Amino acid sequence: MSKRLTCPRCGSTDIIVEKTWQLVSPLPDSMGRITITVMGVARCKKCGYRWRATVSKLKVGGTSVEIEGGKKVEEKEERKPKEIVLDADEILSEGET
Repeated sequence: MSKRLTCPRCGSTDIIVEKTWQLVSPLPDSMGRITITVMGVARCKKCGYRWRATVSKLKVGGTSVEIEGGKKVEEKEERKPKEIVLDADEILSEGET
């Protein structure tokens, strides 16, 4: 769990996440990344209160992966430049035909 959950009733940080599921956003953001939100049912060990909370968020796609709006993992692809070879004699001979 990347962020600490606190009980909305008693303020305790002694929390158990009982069940989790994922929500995937249907539309990408301006950088082409898809947001995956991990939701969960949390229960306070101290008072027993249960509620739904966001466990974490991931932004995946493009050239990076961002976790909870702070930690970024950049993936750099080495792309070879395309080499275009032109022969002037060949181009001129095509124009004459």
